[in-house]
Amino acid sequence: MSEPLPAIYLARHGETAWALSGQHTGLTDIPLTERGERNARNLGERLKGITFTRVFSSPSQRARRTGDLAGFGDRVEVDQELHEWDYGAYEGKKTVDILKEKPGWNIFKDGCPNGESLSAISARADRVLARLRPLDGNVLVFSSGHFLRVVAARWLGLEAAGGRMFLLSTATLSILGYEHNKNEPIIRLWNDGRHVTQ
Repeated sequence: MSEPLPAIYLARHGETAWALSGQHTGLTDIPLTERGERNARNLGERLKGITFTRVFSSPSQRARRTGDLAGFGDRVEVDQELHEWDYGAYEGKKTVDILKEKPGWNIFKDGCPNGESLSAISARADRVLARLRPLDGNVLVFSSGHFLRVVAARWLGLEAAGGRMFLLSTATLSILGYEHNKNEPIIRLWNDGRHVTQ
């Protein structure tokens, strides 16, 4: 019998005040809300019994705290390249307000002034995946919404702009895997929030 194929589990950080208000939170380092902390613990319960050979986190406190509360604090390796999209001039702004200034704007098409370009975040996602793909066993990653959406697109061989098709809510779990072999990447689970409470 063949060895089971490994999977990459993606955990978006728990709720923050800016996630709740819809403000773009790139490099601004803000904490989880009380509900965000509760759902991070719920995520830990959901992940119980799964063996991970490595656990990684974005350097942001929201991602690291989610990993801690989920029960992986002693195992988390901080990876600087797992940080959220650098929104530049749009940091802290809501999409509705950006659209008033720039009708038709879409981050996956237009990027952000003075921020990270689509090609730059795509290259960063590719570097992360190049490090994760060769690892044996299941891997767990704590990071942020827009970056993980780009990771999913690149995993499937789509352009980074394809990330616009993958909605991702706070504290949810997603799984990148393979169908028959490592040449057939698939999404096994996406934006699963069965453990998330309101």
